[in-house]
Amino acid sequence: MPEKNYHTVVVGGGMAGLTCAAYLAKEDQRVLLIEKNKECGGLVNSFSSDGFHFEAGIRALENAGIIFPMLEELGIEIDVVKSPVSVGIGTEILHIEDINSLTEYQNLLKLIYPESEGEIDHVIKIIRKVMKHMDVLYGIENPNFKDLRRDRSYLLKELLPWLPKFLLTIGKINRMNMPIEPYLEKYVKNASLRDIISQHFFKNTPTFFALSYFSLYLDYFYPRGGVGKLAAAVEKRFLEWGGELERETTIKRVLAHEHRVIDQNNVSYTYENLVWAADLKTFYRITDAEGYSARVRTKFDKTRSRMLEKRGGDSVFTLFVEVDDPLVSFKKIANGHFFYTPSKQGLGETRWSELNKILNSTGELDKTQILSWLDKFLTLNTYEISIPALKDPDLSPEGKTGLIISILVEYDLFRMIADTGWYKEFISEMEDRIIQVLAESVYPMLKDKVLARFSFSPLSYENRVGSSEGAITGWSFQEPVPVIHKIQAANRAVVTPIPSIYQAGQWTYSPAGVPMSILTGKLAARRIINT
Repeated sequence: MPEKNYHTVVVGGGMAGLTCAAYLAKEDQRVLLIEKNKECGGLVNSFSSDGFHFEAGIRALENAGIIFPMLEELGIEIDVVKSPVSVGIGTEILHIEDINSLTEYQNLLKLIYPESEGEIDHVIKIIRKVMKHMDVLYGIENPNFKDLRRDRSYLLKELLPWLPKFLLTIGKINRMNMPIEPYLEKYVKNASLRDIISQHFFKNTPTFFALSYFSLYLDYFYPRGGVGKLAAAVEKRFLEWGGELERETTIKRVLAHEHRVIDQNNVSYTYENLVWAADLKTFYRITDAEGYSARVRTKFDKTRSRMLEKRGGDSVFTLFVEVDDPLVSFKKIANGHFFYTPSKQGLGETRWSELNKILNSTGELDKTQILSWLDKFLTLNTYEISIPALKDPDLSPEGKTGLIISILVEYDLFRMIADTGWYKEFISEMEDRIIQVLAESVYPMLKDKVLARFSFSPLSYENRVGSSEGAITGWSFQEPVPVIHKIQAANRAVVTPIPSIYQAGQWTYSPAGVPMSILTGKLAARRIINT
């Protein structure tokens, strides 16, 4: 069996794996990064079709005091622009520009739900408090990306004055850790209003992170050339520092006590340290901890059981549309990042109760019932719409526009439909209905100017990224998450029960996103460097 030897092997070439590998290569370690796809980046990835540029996952980025400091530490420069957001309900559309837009959003909600003015005022008041907490939380560059021994100015003038405010804010954040749905029920009796506020969040999202969305809208930025430019820049730096990259390679076994991983071609790689920056459930399924002490094996077995019994969070259905209509037509309607709800009614029972009846039904698949449910689901839903060329005009052909349209969906529905052999037809029905809903509401040009379309389902994300249940942000919030979920404990998130094996990425800490994936990658690298 062929064998290759490394100081550190990093499995998973998403942003966590790329970050970790780059920091290790910077320290002159012999590092191998293993990625299952042809391209790195995971969900931070871009591609082209017929001259149209699209994002394969994340539509825009938020700094969160992490991304820009990471780029500075690694000596990377990328050209970025702001990614302004619009929010729309029915015919009412608000373009968010600054903190004052929150008052405009408040007025928009009152216009649509005049019977709920008091409830709206209360929710906006809470959002303002959350935004102040966010200002503290991300008010300075993350200290994990600073050399505190050398940067005395940062230490004395920024970090030390910030710490007391941070500790006070953490307590307030932890008190808002309950799921958003029951939290809103305490203050908002109007079910439609509750839905409009919350239905574009993952189910049971912790309240603090759900109600921080307005801060995120103000923070979004976009790399010129597409979101994938971020991953490409970190990959380039890693390779410049002598890192090695194995593409289209899948690890099938981890023999932990032998410090060895084996890929699909039976090629063996030995390591002093292993960083698993891919799907954690996969890691615990394929890892053999025999040879370690009873204490280590017991801890590993308990952790494995805890991980494997949990689920990934919500997934998405994403429709990519190529339109024979110029950018100016779309610019008149909304910004290039647009959260749009065609109806003020809200999803109500459609999202979960009615869907659960379908998923739990016995007997032959009732296509008529599913399509009837789908019509309501798509009419009442909230869409995240991205138009890359409204951020960078070079990203679509002259006189044409590319749209990325996403909604949150349930993995189990697509799995059930695929298992019954109805998958292709269902996907086509879904694409037809999404285009129809948006053509009859906000984008009339979609009625007769669509040149081409294609889509990614939760099964697509599962197959491409290797993410359990097609999840795009790690663990489900519907039950206690099996990983660290308190900010003050983030440093421990990268530790596994097995010595010399670390973890990083969206499955390592909850709630997760690109900044936390980058942070866990840096933390894993730092533990290795300091050992």
